[in-house]
Amino acid sequence: MRKKNYIFTNKKRSDKAIMSTILGMISLVSLGIVTYLSYSRGGVMHGGYGVTGVLATIYSLIGLILGVLTLRDKDIYRFFPVLGTILNVISLGGISFLLYLGSRL
Repeated sequence: MRKKNYIFTNKKRSDKAIMSTILGMISLVSLGIVTYLSYSRGGVMHGGYGVTGVLATIYSLIGLILGVLTLRDKDIYRFFPVLGTILNVISLGGISFLLYLGSRL
């Protein structure tokens, strides 16, 4: 018969890390939608698309700060802080890439 081993831990999920992940997902999805809509209309953009880009940048910066601050905590599970940080870095990279392409054309 197999012996059951129990592991007791004080680790918990951080609310800041979950918020970081949510902000990263919102930012990536909104940038994807705005990029698709702009591409499908031949590059013609409304003013709302620019506002969406600015809000996505703000969300990504806040999410990145929350993710990095949560990574510094000791007794937490690491999945959500790492995922939130990665999503927000990808989002900021995408924003930077779009701004670079816009300045070159």
